Amino acid sequence: MSDHEARIEALEVRVAYQDKMIEDLNQTVIAQWKQIDGLKRQLNELLDRVQEVEDNTGGPSAPEPPPPHY
Repeated sequence: MSDHEARIEALEVRVAYQDKMIEDLNQTVIAQWKQIDGLKRQLNELLDRVQEVEDNTGGPSAPEPPPPHY
């Protein structure tokens, strides 16, 4: 095998490895976006529930008075 053929083969191996790495990273990003979307939905649901409770109780609860000092 000539020097050029060996260099070309090394480059082909390198490109194949990089293609695999890019695909793996892409799958990781897709999974993270799905998780982020799910967490956003959960947060919005919780915010809606808190708002509903506040609406039913007349707003946010008043702060408790400080305890008496002895």
